[in-house]
Amino acid sequence: MSEPSGDRILVTGALGQIGTELVEALRQKHGSSSVIASDIRPEPEQTSNEQGPYVVLDVLDTESMIELCRQEAVGTVYHLAALLSATGEQNPDLCRKVNVGGTKSVLEAARQCSLRVFSPSSIAVFGPDAPKHAPQTTDFNPTTVYGETKVIGESLAQEYFQKYGVDTRGIRYPGLISYKAPAGGGTTDYAVEIFDAAIREGHYNCFVRPDTRLPMLYMDDAIRATLMLMDAPSGNLGPSRAGYNIDCYSFTAQELADEIAREVDGFQCDFSPDVRQKYADSWPDSLDGSVAKQEWDWSPEFDLQKMVRAMLDGMTKK
Repeated sequence: MSEPSGDRILVTGALGQIGTELVEALRQKHGSSSVIASDIRPEPEQTSNEQGPYVVLDVLDTESMIELCRQEAVGTVYHLAALLSATGEQNPDLCRKVNVGGTKSVLEAARQCSLRVFSPSSIAVFGPDAPKHAPQTTDFNPTTVYGETKVIGESLAQEYFQKYGVDTRGIRYPGLISYKAPAGGGTTDYAVEIFDAAIREGHYNCFVRPDTRLPMLYMDDAIRATLMLMDAPSGNLGPSRAGYNIDCYSFTAQELADEIAREVDGFQCDFSPDVRQKYADSWPDSLDGSVAKQEWDWSPEFDLQKMVRAMLDGMTKK
């Protein structure tokens, strides 16, 4: 594959939970004018400022994306536009359309414009028959439409790398925890909502069982992992390049509630599982991130206690 036609960066889904913080980190690293934020929605007025360029972009419109990348000398795309698990299950046709169609559109633009692509995957690729400590390579039998779209996304990224030489990379994100932007309709959103409820009301009604254990990552670590992977020499990356497991920390919903209660006097958590419990039960308890550790030296900086303190501090200031 030829070198990228430019060195600017395009972020799709920039108004989402990950995109909000990734755009900020990329602009700090590369300069505000070098990072083009995009989403299908107009930029909210309260965030419209001189921080950097913003465009309204439908990721299903391949031709508009190609035109934008050529006109703006884009060399790298961080493709974050997607419907998440809980939202996707409510509208499976739209989930398939956006998640698969959007990824295909971005990869085709990358092929024609010589772009590097970060296209995230998810722990939702795993099904209930996968080992609870999920290895990098195993059979994928996801029980959610969202998980199916992420399996297809990994396959498409591998295809474009092997067939066309497109430099594609991805991480199987675990549950992500952040206070800077609202959660986006995922099954692990309880691990974000609980902090706001603890501060505002002193009580939270959790939609999964107390013994539900899932791999999680503080957003600062997720952004750092993303940038590390994209900075890694392409030659260092093996067959897992389209969807790396990464080391993170796992805890139960009860353990999270207990840790928050140590910091917030009087906080109480009740548990009323809903349909999202079924999705959580189909996912692994923890991840084997040894391949990512070996190929691009990944390890997290935050554990449960450090994350809880950072979240409470950040939400209180916000």
